[in-house]
Amino acid sequence: MLAHNSTGTFYAVSIAVARRSVRTADRSGVDSKWTASGRELSRFVMKALMPVILPAVAAGRKSTGADKWDEMWDGVLHMPPMPNRYHQDLEWELHTYLRQVWASRCGWRVHHGINVASPGNWPNDYRIPDIVLLSPERFSIDRIEYFEGGPNVAIEIHSPGDEAYEKLEFYAAVNVQEVWIIDRDTRVPEVYLSRDKSYERLKLSATGWLESPATGIEMKAGDANKLDIRIRGEEATMRHLPEQ
Repeated sequence: MLAHNSTGTFYAVSIAVARRSVRTADRSGVDSKWTASGRELSRFVMKALMPVILPAVAAGRKSTGADKWDEMWDGVLHMPPMPNRYHQDLEWELHTYLRQVWASRCGWRVHHGINVASPGNWPNDYRIPDIVLLSPERFSIDRIEYFEGGPNVAIEIHSPGDEAYEKLEFYAAVNVQEVWIIDRDTRVPEVYLSRDKSYERLKLSATGWLESPATGIEMKAGDANKLDIRIRGEEATMRHLPEQ
């Protein structure tokens, strides 16, 4: 958040065209390993690079609440737009399901909007997943204002043009065990499992479900543009999100 940025008064602004990687969403479950260079399609996206931030910009974002999604990437402030209603609806209902149906059984914690910082680098290096899942063994990383290191699971709702995939390198570095990336529009889920400081994308099962090894949660893109989710093999826990 901007309130945590103590770099002083800023003036210079520059604009750059940056090449970024984006993934094509699919239902095939093809096994692929994420790397820094990636194997995704690329497109050009206009980005605004502000080596230092204008006070008027900071004040404007703070006054509207937009700054609560801002992240500091190794001293560089990233200012994503506010998520739209589809993103927020899916995030809220997924958070509610995980907290009420799943975490109530296992004693894990479910949070959203948490600052996840690299150890010793708060507030100069942090990301904000949409949702985090934290096991009792990792409760000690909770500093209330931020996490000192990675949760067990980080969940990103992927909206067009966001930086969900660019965050994978950071999540690997802070020891996030799993990353879920769920497409906002198609509801197609992807699960990435930590392997040697990188991530391996998991395959769909023969029945079309994608399972999270850390949690026992199963997901798939369902009918009517819904995310189908359940606890492994338990039909009574099935939900189709968002339900509204």
